[in-house]
Amino acid sequence: MSDLRSGGGGGRGGGRGAPPPRAVLPALCLTQIASWGIVYYAFLVLNPAITADTGWSAGATTAAFSAALVVSAAAGIYVGRVLDHRGPRTVMTAGSVLGTLSLLVVAAAPNPAVFFAGWLLAGTAMAAVLYQPAFAALTRWWAPDHIRALTIVTLAGGLASTVFAPLTALLADHMSWRATYAVLAGILAVLTVPAHAIALKAPWPPAPPSPPHVTRGHEGVVRSRAFWMLAVTFTLSAFAMYAVVIGLVPLLIERGYTPAQAAWALGLGGAGQTLGRTLYATLARHLGVTARTVTLIALGALTTAALAAVAGPYALLAAVSVLAGVIRGNLTLLQATAVTDRWGTAHYGRLSGLLGAPAHAAAALAPFAGAVMAGGLGGHPDLFVLLAALSAAAAATALGTRTQPAE
Repeated sequence: MSDLRSGGGGGRGGGRGAPPPRAVLPALCLTQIASWGIVYYAFLVLNPAITADTGWSAGATTAAFSAALVVSAAAGIYVGRVLDHRGPRTVMTAGSVLGTLSLLVVAAAPNPAVFFAGWLLAGTAMAAVLYQPAFAALTRWWAPDHIRALTIVTLAGGLASTVFAPLTALLADHMSWRATYAVLAGILAVLTVPAHAIALKAPWPPAPPSPPHVTRGHEGVVRSRAFWMLAVTFTLSAFAMYAVVIGLVPLLIERGYTPAQAAWALGLGGAGQTLGRTLYATLARHLGVTARTVTLIALGALTTAALAAVAGPYALLAAVSVLAGVIRGNLTLLQATAVTDRWGTAHYGRLSGLLGAPAHAAAALAPFAGAVMAGGLGGHPDLFVLLAALSAAAAATALGTRTQPAE
């Protein structure tokens, strides 16, 4: 079995043996909490107030937010190229500034068109401040011990909703949604702009050599069968995973549970997600990269099928939700390490941007598409059967992501 199990393919500290800069990890933990909490999760809390105050339809405001996620997926391709050559400091600092400005545009929007434009700017900022650039920074500075650093940052990122959803709701109780966004934009600027500008100023190490089996550079990787099969795998898996998250509450309500019970089940799934991220390093030590990919996605299919089949009791459904969350937590790190595990760290930014773009777009479209499909299929139980089948198909395509005969 190949030695790519725990994210090999690059030297320590970018291939030169230098220790990683100390300030980077705590800074990125802070900025991921703030960026996810303010640029992403705050909208989920404020959208009802936005529609009530403006009279704009929930469909229109949600479409603007979804468009931001699609823009983020597309912009991530360019961001990845810049990260490989220049490092994360300029990208993430500029992204923090743009994120602040975009939220001020959203807050001041006099009509849906300006609101939409503000979210398109926010989508560009997301590509420059959320997980992709943070993962690129940690992978280059920490490889081959980057899984520990990635785990710590994703654990911090998991706290974003815990911190900022209540804070956003508290602010909205005392001021308008526009004022709330203005305050949050100020918090984003204070916490993330100096952190990115100061903590990420360490020299960007030169790219380490690619593994021996990567003989044609990143162009050859992008044209390879393994790369495209991996892109298909992550796209199918991301669509199914996000549709399950959004559909869990309506599924339980359709089965007669109260909204509070449904919300608790969803929250327990989030706790499982945090737990899952702590287990990934152990899994990576015991399973090769292809086996790990197939196993995790197949387990995701099984938990989705279980949610479709099990109507009760509530404790059993809650337990399945926790297990599904554990799988989701592992899948985040699986995607973060997918490039390094197969093709090394030399072109991590560009390859991860290309690989992640269709998956991120699928995740952005999943809430709307899932709701439409649930209506067409006659309910969320049937939707979850379909989503389980999509995850099973993703597990099957994952078999084609092997890059070495000996893996």
